[in-house]
Amino acid sequence: MQFAQELLSTFSTSLGEVALQPATGGVFVVEIHYADSSVQVASPSTDNNPTTQRRVLWDRKIDGGFPETKELKRRVRDAIDPGRNLGHVDEDYPRQEQPDTVESKGDNLPQPLDSRSPTQKSRKECEDCQ
Repeated sequence: MQFAQELLSTFSTSLGEVALQPATGGVFVVEIHYADSSVQVASPSTDNNPTTQRRVLWDRKIDGGFPETKELKRRVRDAIDPGRNLGHVDEDYPRQEQPDTVESKGDNLPQPLDSRSPTQKSRKECEDCQ
């Protein structure tokens, strides 16, 4: 119930519904169902009906336990409104930047994410350790 209340208070008009479905055996899965208007369905009518997409945001067995409210809010935001700022929820959250449209020199291989904290990134490397 707490997760539903938090999501509705944060995303009030962006979410059509937050539903709870009872389960047994330690099942805790958070799914989001949303209309994806970028996917066109071939149909004889001229209507541009969006298709419904489903994404699992959290699965207790895969993600390990239950999410913190902040993490669940981030995952919902990333699914429905990636550009939205969540204020204090985004503190200490390294958001992945979208790749630039300018072609880079060299390989187009994905680069590993730098998981160091901002404090660690700003520290100079010890010359003796290099």
